[in-house]
Amino acid sequence: MKQITSIQNPFIKSLVLLQEKAKNRKQTGTFIIEGKREIEIAIKGGYELETVLFYPEICSEYEAKKLASNTELIEINKDVFQKLAYRDTTEGILAVAKTKSMQLTDLKFSENPLILVAEAPEKPGNIGALLRTADAANLDAVIIANPKSDLYNPNIVRSSVGCLFTNQIATGTTTEIITFLKERNINFYCATLQNSTSYHTQNYTTPTALVVGTEATGLTQEWRDAATQNIIIPMQGEIDSMNVSVAAAILIFEAKRQRGF
Repeated sequence: MKQITSIQNPFIKSLVLLQEKAKNRKQTGTFIIEGKREIEIAIKGGYELETVLFYPEICSEYEAKKLASNTELIEINKDVFQKLAYRDTTEGILAVAKTKSMQLTDLKFSENPLILVAEAPEKPGNIGALLRTADAANLDAVIIANPKSDLYNPNIVRSSVGCLFTNQIATGTTTEIITFLKERNINFYCATLQNSTSYHTQNYTTPTALVVGTEATGLTQEWRDAATQNIIIPMQGEIDSMNVSVAAAILIFEAKRQRGF
């Protein structure tokens, strides 16, 4: 079995760049997954692994082989592991995986889909939380409009706790996504302060997309003008907004409640 013990190894240097640079992830079509659970979920989600690296003091060769059979295994030492690991609790194993296409046309919906659309989310923690909420509600898809971050950013992979791999995800421009939803007769409800009605008064039992924007600027005018209905979560305190993932969760689970969970 191949062993790598130097952080100066060219392959290890290329993996460091995968962790740090969206450009390298895009050019190679690969990214890094850390942790046993995340790797298991990625495999279940149809992601193809190219290489698995394990640090035998934490993760045995047997565990690595059991987790990712038919994949190249490389044993690494502590220095290499610490150089590559993005977080402290990585369980001694990392995988190089192929990215997936995130085209709108790749999405497959049920007969009565429920979809989350997020316009231009920037913070990896918020994106990860949105993906976790979408997984919890078993949504048909998550669509990111005008993405500001590479979705294979290690912070997003980490904060989603594997839910990057459990959700159907697509990206596109606001215009493309509005056209996509209208062509499929999917109603979309936009969470915004302007010209809105209370979210709980609407019917989400038909094909529905719930659309949220950033906390700082909200949704663009294009969404607000095209919406089936603009909706608002009534605020009873001093501020007029809440964390985007919290707002999305409230809307999503109202729709799930109406659909009988």
